[in-house]
Amino acid sequence: MKRMLFNATQPEELRVAIVDGQKLIDLDIESAGKEQRKSNIYKAVITRVEPSLEAAFVEYGGTRHGFLPFKEVSPQYYQPGSGNRPSIKEALKEGQELLVQVEKDERGNKGAALTTYISLAGRYIVLMPNNPSGGGVSRRIEGEDRNELRDVLAQLEVPQGMSIIARTAGIGRNLEELQWDLNYLKQLWDAIEGAAKSEKAPSLIYLESSLVVRAIRDYFHPEIGEILVDTDDIFQQAQSFMGTVMPANVNRIKRYHDDVPLFSRFQIEHQIESAHARQVNLPSGGAIVIDHTEALTAVDVNSARATRGGDIETTALNTNLEAADEIARQMRLRDLGGLIVIDFIDMESSRNQRDVENRLRDALHYDRARVQTSKISRFGLLELSRQRLRPSLEETSYSPCPRCNGIGHIRGTESTALHILRIIQEEAMKEHSVAIHVQVPVDVATFLLNEKRTDIHRIESRLRVSITLVPNPHLETPHYSVARLRQDDLVGENQQASYKLVEKPEETKAETAAQEAKAQRPQAVVQGITPAQPAPVREPAQAAAEPSEKPSFFSRLFGFLKSPDAAQPATKATAEAKPRSDAAPRRERERERDSNRSEGGRPDGNRQRSKPRRERDDAAPRAERPAQAAQAAQAAQPRPERPPR
Repeated sequence: MKRMLFNATQPEELRVAIVDGQKLIDLDIESAGKEQRKSNIYKAVITRVEPSLEAAFVEYGGTRHGFLPFKEVSPQYYQPGSGNRPSIKEALKEGQELLVQVEKDERGNKGAALTTYISLAGRYIVLMPNNPSGGGVSRRIEGEDRNELRDVLAQLEVPQGMSIIARTAGIGRNLEELQWDLNYLKQLWDAIEGAAKSEKAPSLIYLESSLVVRAIRDYFHPEIGEILVDTDDIFQQAQSFMGTVMPANVNRIKRYHDDVPLFSRFQIEHQIESAHARQVNLPSGGAIVIDHTEALTAVDVNSARATRGGDIETTALNTNLEAADEIARQMRLRDLGGLIVIDFIDMESSRNQRDVENRLRDALHYDRARVQTSKISRFGLLELSRQRLRPSLEETSYSPCPRCNGIGHIRGTESTALHILRIIQEEAMKEHSVAIHVQVPVDVATFLLNEKRTDIHRIESRLRVSITLVPNPHLETPHYSVARLRQDDLVGENQQASYKLVEKPEETKAETAAQEAKAQRPQAVVQGITPAQPAPVREPAQAAAEPSEKPSFFSRLFGFLKSPDAAQPATKATAEAKPRSDAAPRRERERERDSNRSEGGRPDGNRQRSKPRRERDDAAPRAERPAQAAQAAQAAQPRPERPPR
């Protein structure tokens, strides 16, 4: 049975996991120290219009200015008289206020990507209040479900100038349920519009729902048997949201009271740790290695200790098949987004390559994100692009290494010392250089003052400068500092003893960074919007009246033997007792189609008229034909002659 687990025993971190038995399927972590702005709605002001980028930079309240492409600007914000297809200089101006939504969070040195086309996600549909041409059905919905949802969407009362998109959770929902979700989203949009008119820019208008609400709204589906929560406040939030949106499923939310931690009960803690590791081992002995770069994520598949298979081709195939399943799972757990390149083990057979590609596509079928895959190239690489639903696990849980600045490796001591020696010589050759003060780590200073003492003395005598090497215990390779001093700079603290020149790093308040970030978060203007009407509850189908006493097996058997026709009314009553469910019209149509086929019908439901059999006029019924044949044969025989008298 699939379960949704909420772990909030530590206030700094809220974790949500989807498990199938004891296998971790999906994971989402929200850290209190890192604010997520995706899907938040702000009232912003344009600070700079950049025609060369076809974009504008806006101040919306983040740490950096947001990036707003011109194609993401709704025509309602164009300047009057700018025409139908104006340039960005004609359509926008600095100081202009507009309502924006965050599409992508800030990453590294990049600011947040913004859009003016607002989208509000509900349980069953997504409302786009200022984009009349963006409606439709989710790309993940196919076949008969897609046609059914389109028919229901055509009956919804959508205001002019708005559009809606049906989500996968809307499959099997009737018109009343979708209309209720649409009415709530319209109510929410009215509140956002009213707040935007009264507030000044920059300000936070609407805050995207908490992780509890998002998880139930986006991850919950009928296959999840129960939702376990280990804290009271999260339990109340989950019950409140479920009671508002899906009241029929409130009983699936349960409070977890066991002494064993919730995630340890289902043995998924070690699986979560594998999502933080660079290398993930496979059951057969192989391994996958995941590395992140600025442009893409590289995944390398290694056979390692894998020995299954009769030959190298079979071993490579088995390892690649296991890697395909695990890579799809790790992409969900880590929420890897953007371009991903997978280096599978080389296989000679093109059939084996197709098997690996199909295995990966099947494993990606359950991914909520939109994934586009290619085929394995002649270099053994497979490229895919995955939609970024939220910040990756690396962005939310990691911080750059202060020593290597996130590179992952550092320069060696000797290489660093030689590099610093060349920098000293270059600085000493500049005009008016009198002294060079160098702050280096202790091991680098030891190497320079011993192995390179002659070279330093040669630079001092040839260029007539004073070189001071300060072993700084607060520095580690590859960090150092080189200062060139002129005659005017040799005053004050620069003339003191060398041991007093040791620089100390600035103290950082790392322990209070999360608290300060949490304290400085702005409060949204629009809060606590609840649906005006309760969610519709689908009534269970009324079963037909059952007999007061069910006959036993032997009585039914004797009754059948006594009167075979008596079983027909019972069969008919049983068939009438099965009501047609509105939630499964597709199955009903398939059943009708099958019955039409069995009766000589066509797949489209139109029955074929069977042509009557043409019989001869002199033909007799089939039962009489053998007797007539015998009489004719007897008449054809010659009569025996009578003996003479």
